[in-house]
Amino acid sequence: MQMKTGVEQGVYAILMLTFLPEKAVLPGEVISSQLGGSPTYFQKILRHLVNADLIASVPGKKGGFKLKQKASDIRIYDVYLAIEGKQSLYSSTGLFQDLLNIEEKEVDLLSNLMDEAEGSWQSILKRETIGSLHKEIMAKCPPESLEQLRASINEKMVL
Repeated sequence: MQMKTGVEQGVYAILMLTFLPEKAVLPGEVISSQLGGSPTYFQKILRHLVNADLIASVPGKKGGFKLKQKASDIRIYDVYLAIEGKQSLYSSTGLFQDLLNIEEKEVDLLSNLMDEAEGSWQSILKRETIGSLHKEIMAKCPPESLEQLRASINEKMVL
């Protein structure tokens, strides 16, 4: 199973919001345009993020989106859950039990391995936050690229 691109887009949409001044919002159309996606599709992603209380939606002509929590409190795993939901990436079909003609579920070796693997990557996503990614962006991206992004956001934000 492959993770949906919505997780990546959701993370980057929230990262864009970290560049806003405190009282400003960014319209959804601007976010979708900056990230190169369909406005309709991004509205769905942004709605998931709002429903998960990660970002806030400000209605009206001067509306848009802003962070609802501090960037350091938004875990990448929270974004994953908002977009993908809580289902496991692996679901056993019982093939192993059928193969050996046994009924015990705890003997499904592949399920146990997949549970351990899933726990490992979830642990990493729970450790990293939007704030930690923002710090990494600030440290690793060329200053001119960051300034170009800031200028673009400042030009299109709504106060």
